[in-house]
Amino acid sequence: MAQPLDEHPHPHPHDVDATPQPASKSLRGGPAKALQYCIQRHDASHLHYDFRLELDGALKSWAIPKGPSLDPRVRRLAVHVEDHSLDYVDFEGRIPEGHYGAGEVIVWDRGVWIPEGDSHQGYANGRLRFRLQGAKLLGNWSLFRTRMAGNREQWLLVKSADPQARQQEDYDILQARPHSVLSERTWLAPNSQSSRPQSRSVGRWNLVGPLWARLVRQWYLVALNLRRLQKSTANEQKPILELPR
Repeated sequence: MAQPLDEHPHPHPHDVDATPQPASKSLRGGPAKALQYCIQRHDASHLHYDFRLELDGALKSWAIPKGPSLDPRVRRLAVHVEDHSLDYVDFEGRIPEGHYGAGEVIVWDRGVWIPEGDSHQGYANGRLRFRLQGAKLLGNWSLFRTRMAGNREQWLLVKSADPQARQQEDYDILQARPHSVLSERTWLAPNSQSSRPQSRSVGRWNLVGPLWARLVRQWYLVALNLRRLQKSTANEQKPILELPR
């Protein structure tokens, strides 16, 4: 039985002077040329995964207590939470104790999502079908709203039966590839206050995973630079993101 909605940690307005999280900016609508997505592994009071899809200039967000599964037979609860600004897509850091959601956040996966059909209508109707092209998640997925009771909408994330699908008992991607796609870390620092031991990737992903993560990170930053460069042509006051050294 799923836990009551209020027991699942989810993003919350924060004190930008006390936490390293990016401050919220005005969320502008309009068509996006490339739709981003990310999954952030959040080790708060309960470990969970924040699934975020770019739509209408914001990140539509769901908190997934058990994280995604590549098994089409497995339906993962996804609690719909408030939108976040696009700047949050690459947030990685530690939220201090005493603040909502205190704990460590890493970017577990990131890439682009391609909706099937009208994404706005699908979102309004509570049934999104899309394809993911990320560092870890690939192929077709569905996200649909349920009628389960709760103070917030409760959706389900389900993998489609396609070549990228794997049975859960044969391959658990959360255990096999726990690292950040930005920093290649499982947690932010060895002295983490989390009681969970650090995990290590297994098999061939020991070599392939970190290399692929670096390539995706560079590709993403180049694409983001090009988008901001286009915007700066119309508005010279907007800074252009610099590539990391």
